[in-house]
Amino acid sequence: MNRARLLIFNAALGPLDYRVPDGMHVAPGSVVVAPLGPRQIVGIVWESERLPTSEVPDAKLRPLLAVLPVPPLKAELRRLIEWTADYYCASLASVARMVLASGGALRGPATITEYRLSGGAPERMTPQRQAAIDALEGEQATIRELAGFAGVSEGVLRGLVNQGVLEAVQVDCDRPYPPARADFAAPQLSPAQAEVADTFVDAVRARRFEPFLLDGVTGSGKTECYLEAVAAALEMGRQTLVLLPEIALTEAFLRRFEDRFGVPPIVWHSSLKSTERRRAWRAIAAGAADGGAQVIVGARSALFLPYADLGLIVVDEAHEISFKQDEGVRYNARDVAVMRARFEAIPVILASATPALESLQMAESGIYRRLVLEDRYGGARLPAIDTVDLTEEAPGRGRWLAPRLVAGMEERLARGEQSLLFLNRRGYAPLTLCRNCGFRFQCPNCTAWLVEHRLSRRLACHHCGHETPPPPACPECGELDCLVACGPGVERIADEVRDLFPQARVAVVTSDTINSPEKAADFVAQAEGGAIDVIVGTQLVTKGFHFPELTLVGVVDADLGLEGGDLRAAERTYQQVAQVAGRAGRGSKPGEVLIQTRHPAAPVIEALAAGDRDAFYAAETEARRHAGAPPFGRWAAIIVSSEDDAEAREAANLIGGTRPQVPDVAILGPAPAPLNLLRGRYRYRLLLNARRSAQVQDVIRDWLAPLRFPQGVRVSIDIDPYSFV
Repeated sequence: MNRARLLIFNAALGPLDYRVPDGMHVAPGSVVVAPLGPRQIVGIVWESERLPTSEVPDAKLRPLLAVLPVPPLKAELRRLIEWTADYYCASLASVARMVLASGGALRGPATITEYRLSGGAPERMTPQRQAAIDALEGEQATIRELAGFAGVSEGVLRGLVNQGVLEAVQVDCDRPYPPARADFAAPQLSPAQAEVADTFVDAVRARRFEPFLLDGVTGSGKTECYLEAVAAALEMGRQTLVLLPEIALTEAFLRRFEDRFGVPPIVWHSSLKSTERRRAWRAIAAGAADGGAQVIVGARSALFLPYADLGLIVVDEAHEISFKQDEGVRYNARDVAVMRARFEAIPVILASATPALESLQMAESGIYRRLVLEDRYGGARLPAIDTVDLTEEAPGRGRWLAPRLVAGMEERLARGEQSLLFLNRRGYAPLTLCRNCGFRFQCPNCTAWLVEHRLSRRLACHHCGHETPPPPACPECGELDCLVACGPGVERIADEVRDLFPQARVAVVTSDTINSPEKAADFVAQAEGGAIDVIVGTQLVTKGFHFPELTLVGVVDADLGLEGGDLRAAERTYQQVAQVAGRAGRGSKPGEVLIQTRHPAAPVIEALAAGDRDAFYAAETEARRHAGAPPFGRWAAIIVSSEDDAEAREAANLIGGTRPQVPDVAILGPAPAPLNLLRGRYRYRLLLNARRSAQVQDVIRDWLAPLRFPQGVRVSIDIDPYSFV
């Protein structure tokens, strides 16, 4: 009898066996529909020997119902799913679910109805109808999308459909993408760039696994180098994946890509409409030929798509912590990208001006091949960096910008140049309290203060999203007009700039204001067009932007990232400040960076001021080596949570009380997590610190497997954690 073992998306059930009906052909990787009780479920056919389960007699097997019209998942992708599940202590089902991220893509060919202007006129013209007609010239999309373009209700457009002003068009959901041309606009590379690019091209053509660390200063032209490797993959008819850490970076990259190859790449991120996800997924699975997907630019989830013939992976800004997922499968896309390249036998490029210490150590040990770009492209010079000691050059009362930084901004405004102020804190103020009784506004769902946002007139929690309008009186004592904002956020800094320079055009750039690729593109267009004088932003402004007229960067509080005892606090602070400093002086005009700090003698601040990255990394490396911290040791976290505090604490104590005694593994805790209450759940944490040689995943699995917990308790495992809250 022909039987198939299925990986289904219910980890509690495990793999299930089914009978393959006569005439139905399935192979490992086939996506199929199978019965489960009265329901129908989707599963993936897997090799039986790699997915052990208890054998079911042939007579009890139920038949598969259908094979879905998508290519089988390749063996390389199945091995990646297995590796990711094993390394990050996740279920195979939860990892495989990321591969089938577009349910609509599994249903086969389909069409949708879109609409466009017919050239006719309505019987009665209204201001809304006129605005819609003007806005939709040359556009074709669904009614909902057109309403968004025109800024009118769907009812207005349906009225235009009824009067024949908008006509329906049937569109193939899987219509081909226009092809990119490798020779569309080849760049003029510097000798150093050309040498690096040639190395990448050779590796792509050799079809071999080779991990590269592209280590280049900000503005050195790293993107142009790896785009030559993309061109080589295009010439071979193979696919390329470029991972970016932020959706806001996508639009700027798309424009650079289109300038180089004639068409934009295919994008993949959480903001795509379902029809866009479906079209992209099927084009990726089909391959680069005949209008399929050639180059895919996406967030970390793009790593698990079913590429037909992957030839190159690029991880841009590879140091970014946003590549680490903190919910669900807690994987690091940078590391998984290297493993996918290994399974696919292709090169992978990790590009960064401030590489992670782990990546540098891999290069030092010879596992990664490090290629260096030491100079900025086109003769541009790195900015001059200086510190402003806030204990000696204090801002005025109620101010946050030191006199020297204010004077520098005044000079740039007079010369028509741009300034950027960086503070990694969204909102207006991180804490609001009552000056009468001292009451502090705290999130009801989290152990966190509510942050005042004056642009949206809300007090908001940045962990769970809870929002409430600021009350007119203190909830505790009832005093009117007694609420005080404590500390600065970017909105408060922007208000200070407007007070100091009423004529300045100020843009606030955070994930609250730049929350889509379209808004990012609008911001970039305004900045490049000279419509912005001062940019005030969070870490969003540290990445990838290139403004030739930006000549001054002010870091408002360089000490902020050093608070909290995070293992990687110094490294993260160095990376953020070095990246934002790299926005200055990228054109022909020299740049200047002023770093405001109360601790100018701190090693990370001294290294930034001296521009001595090697000295900082050397000191940080020794500190990590001494502590047995990554990359010389390994960390893992076990997080226990429940809506009931006593239940969570009891479960954590059960885990702690059964801890194994294992050589080379130290187990700390349990203890309340720094954010003890998060999104309504009480949290306790155990930390494991192990030598590199220890099989920490096996230790955790063997330890937790026999334990049983109440239904309301969740136990999460975080291998190589980046967040310690």
